[in-house]
Amino acid sequence: MEKSMTISERQQNIFALIGKRPDITVRELAETFFVSEPTIRRDLTELERRGMVTKCYGGAKLLSGATDGEIPFLLREKERSAAKVEMGRKAAAFVGDGMVLMLDGSTSAYYMVPYLAAYKDLIVVTSGARTAVTLGEHGIKVFSTGGLMMPHSFSYIGEAAENFVRNFNADICFFSCRGVSDDGVMSDVSIEEMILRKAMMGQSKKKVLLCDRNKFGKKYLYNLGNIDELDAVVSNTEEKNAGIASAE
Repeated sequence: MEKSMTISERQQNIFALIGKRPDITVRELAETFFVSEPTIRRDLTELERRGMVTKCYGGAKLLSGATDGEIPFLLREKERSAAKVEMGRKAAAFVGDGMVLMLDGSTSAYYMVPYLAAYKDLIVVTSGARTAVTLGEHGIKVFSTGGLMMPHSFSYIGEAAENFVRNFNADICFFSCRGVSDDGVMSDVSIEEMILRKAMMGQSKKKVLLCDRNKFGKKYLYNLGNIDELDAVVSNTEEKNAGIASAE
């Protein structure tokens, strides 16, 4: 493992590794991440405090409902936050007064919210619980999809959420995904999130992907479509080939 990773990145990787190896010990984690056992115990204590794992003798296990593929919102919110703030600013440049927007429950969409406050008479439909609250705090008219809330991502999924978004006709859908392959295929690890994102895109005139550069070159189980079908891709990458472009 890379020695120079941040605390947030290490905790995210610990969480993922516990999901793959439930029997992994504190000692093995310390050796894997090149840190001391007390450091690993502090990491596990923090993950337990956030409701992601429960500590047990010699290690920890995931709480019911958590999977190694579902990185918790609180960890994703911290991860590469400076880059996501900049992505949020660039994405908001596509917005105009009086628009109706769809925002998924991703942290990338969440970071758009402060910049949306500059526009008048916006209406936002979102599947993100924390995103909905923050939109309301900024005085923006917001509709929350409701549905089954995923406790580790604070986002809604399910048939109720899918049916709700079909009540709206939006100008732009801003969304993220788990990976974009070298040939431009977007993919997710959750079929429920994939289906809801497709429903949101289907109700929107334009579709804008928010994608951190670390997601490029990766492919997961559920196909969300190809970036060639989108109106724009906002990223913090400098790559401009294969349909991938940084917002300027």
